[in-house]
Amino acid sequence: MAATRSTGTALDKAGLGVKFLGSAVLAGILVAGMALPAVGAFGLTAKDTAESFDNIPDDFKTPTLSQASMIYDAKGGLIAKVYDRDRTILTAEQMAPVMRQAQVDIEDARFYEHGAVDLKGVLRAATKNAESGTTAQGASTLTQQYVKNVFVEQAGDDQQAFLEATKKSMGRKIQELKYAIKLEEDLSKDQILTNYLNITFYGHQAYGIEAASNRYFSKSAKDLTIPEAAMLAGLVQNPSAYDPITHPQAAQTRRNTVINKLLEYKHISADDAKAAIASPLGIKYSEPQNGCITAQNGMGYFCDYVRHVIKQDPVFGKTAAERQKVWTQGGLRINTTIDPDKQHDMYNAVTKKVYVTDKVSAAGTMVKPGTGEILAMAQTRPYGLDESKKQTVLNLNVGSSMGGGSGFSPGSTFKPILAAAALESGVPITQELSSPPTMDYPRVNTCGAPWVNNSKPIATVENESSKEIGPYSMQVAMQKSVNTYFVQLEQQTGLCPMKQMADKLGVGTLANGSKLKEVPSMVLGTQEVSPLQMASVYAAFAARGTYCAPIALTSVVTSDNKKLDVPKANCSQAMSETTADGVNTLLLGVTEKGTGSSLGLDDGRQIAGKTGTTDFRYAAWFTGYTPDLATSVWLGGVGGNVSMKDINIGGKYFNAVYGADGPGPIWQMAMNDALDGTSKSTFQVVNIAPPSTTTPPPATDNPGDPSGDNAGGGNGNGGNGNGGGNNGGGNPGWPTGGFTFPPTGGNSGKPGHR
Repeated sequence: MAATRSTGTALDKAGLGVKFLGSAVLAGILVAGMALPAVGAFGLTAKDTAESFDNIPDDFKTPTLSQASMIYDAKGGLIAKVYDRDRTILTAEQMAPVMRQAQVDIEDARFYEHGAVDLKGVLRAATKNAESGTTAQGASTLTQQYVKNVFVEQAGDDQQAFLEATKKSMGRKIQELKYAIKLEEDLSKDQILTNYLNITFYGHQAYGIEAASNRYFSKSAKDLTIPEAAMLAGLVQNPSAYDPITHPQAAQTRRNTVINKLLEYKHISADDAKAAIASPLGIKYSEPQNGCITAQNGMGYFCDYVRHVIKQDPVFGKTAAERQKVWTQGGLRINTTIDPDKQHDMYNAVTKKVYVTDKVSAAGTMVKPGTGEILAMAQTRPYGLDESKKQTVLNLNVGSSMGGGSGFSPGSTFKPILAAAALESGVPITQELSSPPTMDYPRVNTCGAPWVNNSKPIATVENESSKEIGPYSMQVAMQKSVNTYFVQLEQQTGLCPMKQMADKLGVGTLANGSKLKEVPSMVLGTQEVSPLQMASVYAAFAARGTYCAPIALTSVVTSDNKKLDVPKANCSQAMSETTADGVNTLLLGVTEKGTGSSLGLDDGRQIAGKTGTTDFRYAAWFTGYTPDLATSVWLGGVGGNVSMKDINIGGKYFNAVYGADGPGPIWQMAMNDALDGTSKSTFQVVNIAPPSTTTPPPATDNPGDPSGDNAGGGNGNGGNGNGGGNNGGGNPGWPTGGFTFPPTGGNSGKPGHR
């Protein structure tokens, strides 16, 4: 079926040398054969035309065509196909020969015979137009059509540029002709045809023959039959009028016209033509599968995160425009860190334990310690724009700059950061503090001027219960999440070392992009962060102090097999290994004897972690880990304003939600499945000498949390005055959970809870 090139007639050969014609002849050709009014109507003289022709640059280059990009998981599975224009570039050998021939026969039957301009066609068009008294007949060659398509491609979504590329003007036609001549000098006819078939629009978001073949027939262009190829070739003239979905009869009539052309030019037999015309359209339509909305197992949010990485990380371009160009041009093979099995496990847990119809939602992220690799990212509500189906595109696992919201107060899950700062600055892990049931916030040193308790009324903090009276050791205080202990430890350590440790662990910048404030409530987790941030913090503990910035990409390869740089984890030692071992020892105590003791895994392996709740039970957390996997789970209202008291979640009634019984079981389910069958790693621990003989009274257990802290930390009910989690202990009359700050003077004024 391969076409052969004819030597052409003398007139055809003249067409090859049209650039040497006089300007008057050129103008006449354009007027007669290209459906344009007289030159004079444009205010152009013969001299103007010649000069315009000569001034057009010779270095016309075909653009890099925008293509679809493919995003893959860590095992090579396709997550999603994303594109601005659905296109896959093919070589000539990857196209069915009949498709190539059909396009030539219907668009420019003499394509292989004439040059950049078809003088015979021009004369024919001029005659037809003269006879009819109209300008209905045109004579643009396939090469000229290709040039026009290049201009349209370059215009992209710029409407003004598109109108300029498609308007009928003498200047535009001269420009197209000049570029067509240049192309015919530089490229073979087969190359031009291949480029044409890759750039042309076939309707229904399909650019190029491969996308069109997949759209209408659910097959590759190399497998097209005669009637299929004929239908697609016929679409080019008017994709809307010949749309086989909305106008099947018109499409079939047009298809048959193409089939008859193939027969007329002896490129198919009479029997083939008869059979093709008798066949139905045979449409097997495939909806455009564009974007993250098509991703399975809740990967839509991770897919969207990948998009944000490419469009925002400087490694893909110094400016936003450069990065946008990388994304828009597409043709990328994007390999990611996401583990499809762990993603399934995380997605299963957040959707089984929390229903999409519940008042609250859950989100969870898994990170591999020592690498920063994001292994899973899931949330309860499906990715999409249909609010009636509870869909959203807001990624609750990440901050606002990466497609998320403003984050959530982490409550007591923030306390280990202070513990790390304290141990790193020389505070012994055996440190005992008086830890009264309630206390005023003390004067605290910051990186600048000391914080002084000037609020009216004086800002105070309370423990979970009035029976929680110290002294407590650091180990017991972490197990019970004793608020006053950590505020005293904060005073001893200073806010500056804690802020510096937070910076090293990736939480110095909050989910909304602002900087972490140096206020005493910082230790109680009153300022909003994301699950991805907290998973990365705890991954650093698991990696014995090595913090790695979270990464989503392992490689990005362009359509021409060029490997692009990808963002690096830039791992660094945020604390000494001894400090990390100390924190791990403290957090092992939480899961063995403290607020997380109900969350052990089925295989009995070591786990460490911390519960957390916030004011009014607006959010509850459990962030836990093994040496090999760190997972942070958040539970709460999407807008941060659903009080999780007297509430049904996942078909279960909760009098009040705590970190151990709300997000904790989600974490437990996901980790049980994710670690099933893997080797059991153990933590390096430090030997903690027995505390003094003073025996503190047992904490009052909340019925929903056998540990007595049950979520610790989070303000009000664990947060700013949080009371170690459990019931929080915050004075219900104070919206900040037991203390307030003045609005000025750098003392916070706003605890960060919602």
